[in-house]
Amino acid sequence: MGAREPDPRLGYALNARLLTGIPEIAPGDPLPARLAALAAADGMEPGDVLVVAHKVVSKAEGQVVRLADVSPGVAARRLAEQTNKDPALCELILSESRAIVRQRNAVVIAETHHGFICANAGIDSSNVADGTVVLLPRDPDRSARHIQAAVAAAVGGRVGVVVTDTHGRAWRRGLINLAIGVAGFAPIIDYRGGRDREGRLLVATDQGLADEIAAAAGSLMGKAAGTPAAVVSGVDTIASPGGVGDLLRDPELDLFR
Repeated sequence: MGAREPDPRLGYALNARLLTGIPEIAPGDPLPARLAALAAADGMEPGDVLVVAHKVVSKAEGQVVRLADVSPGVAARRLAEQTNKDPALCELILSESRAIVRQRNAVVIAETHHGFICANAGIDSSNVADGTVVLLPRDPDRSARHIQAAVAAAVGGRVGVVVTDTHGRAWRRGLINLAIGVAGFAPIIDYRGGRDREGRLLVATDQGLADEIAAAAGSLMGKAAGTPAAVVSGVDTIASPGGVGDLLRDPELDLFR
């Protein structure tokens, strides 16, 4: 991606609104088509960004597991003893992880197969039936691309899509929404090589635009409101296939792992 001068408009005209009318989603539901129809009826326009909580994506893709159907192995039972977690949940955490990054008492921070660092490998038991959990989508970028294609066709032009998850952050309190899947725009704005207002060369300035959009929408979507999608407009995005990989720091450049 080439260098880009800072755009003083970026973010100042941002507007976010909830996308309402999304029904309870079940495995096999045509989520992209449903979101496309709702977005078009809502007045979403080319250039807007649709933000979708991963849980409805995971549900539509069948990433819902009954803990009673999981057979814990030796490693999972060991982890369960150390954390006082359900052995079946521990089996899922291990199967969804490349590695356990940190563990203390009941807290398990894992690196998922996608490369995300998060608690319990992103497995969530909220807003689902007792005894079941929701896993992250297998390929959130692919999920975002499917939604993006359907919505773009419905509104008549390029749109962005961000699939989100709620993560904690090292050194900070409070959960925020982050992008775990991106389609239709560049998730990073690279200002390196440009200059600031005083003429100084920018050498290390990358803006995590997709995460900022996810957090802005997350402030509206809530955790239990039953509104898992929002439309964000007024943000200057760069046309691109997108992809969350641009947001992940290379482990070789991570000073804290």
